[in-house]
Amino acid sequence: MSSVVGEITPQPAATEIATGARGYWSTVARRLSRDPVSVICAVILAAILASAIFAPWLGLADPYQGSMIRRLRVVGTPHYPLGTDELGRDMLARLIYGGRLSLLTGILPVCLAFITGTSLGIVAGYAGGKINTAVMRTIDVFYAFPSVLLAIAISGALGAGIVNSIVSLTIVFIPQITRVAESVTIAVRNRDFIDAARASGAGPLTIMRVHVLGNVLGPIFVYATGLVSVSMILASGLSFLGLGTRPPEPEWGLMLNTLRTAIYANPVVAALPGAMIFAVSICFNLLSDGLRSAMNIRD
Repeated sequence: MSSVVGEITPQPAATEIATGARGYWSTVARRLSRDPVSVICAVILAAILASAIFAPWLGLADPYQGSMIRRLRVVGTPHYPLGTDELGRDMLARLIYGGRLSLLTGILPVCLAFITGTSLGIVAGYAGGKINTAVMRTIDVFYAFPSVLLAIAISGALGAGIVNSIVSLTIVFIPQITRVAESVTIAVRNRDFIDAARASGAGPLTIMRVHVLGNVLGPIFVYATGLVSVSMILASGLSFLGLGTRPPEPEWGLMLNTLRTAIYANPVVAALPGAMIFAVSICFNLLSDGLRSAMNIRD
């Protein structure tokens, strides 16, 4: 993570005045819209998210209803365009409905970690001294464990389930976002506009909320966007191991687990959940790269 943190620097006084902030973000939006890769990834993600949200109104088959006489139908079977799973359930319906839990367990932990980690990082970076030492040394403890092992350990201790999976992933990502937030906060805390705010009598909370937050929020958001793909892979891995979603709920990681025995009988159908995880993760990664380029967050 250190290499990524090192590449991220705060935007130069983007919030010193409101008009400057609006102009900056308008420029970012224009740059992003001119990047065809980012636009395509955003469209794909929006389509997957919309189909998952509006799945009940798409006229799909019941994702829970199976039949042993139609199990493991191949892709292209009439009435089953993506085939059926090991219990004869429609794969198209289960992939679309499965996007609900997969996207939820991929995005929600990052959002929760973004809020918590940003708050901790800004406080630690701005306050410095003993507060910074206490927060950052506590955060360093979590870096002694790889993310995968830490997520498995926490989920194993809390027990299987969607809520526990979200909690464990949130705990995994808080240290990473906190370190980024602390790094960019240190870079702006001695800027001229911060000194001017102190001279005008603004308190620490006001300075952190109004002046610091606006200048560090962009870099932290870009970094958090890239973590969504990692979160989806970890959440799917927990479900694959039986520590996340429980049957018969459709979820891409759990579907990979239940279809692993059918990989020799129908490898294409068995690989479909993995293909969805791969496609969504790649789109989030490319979109994060596009945001980073549009915001010009480089040394």
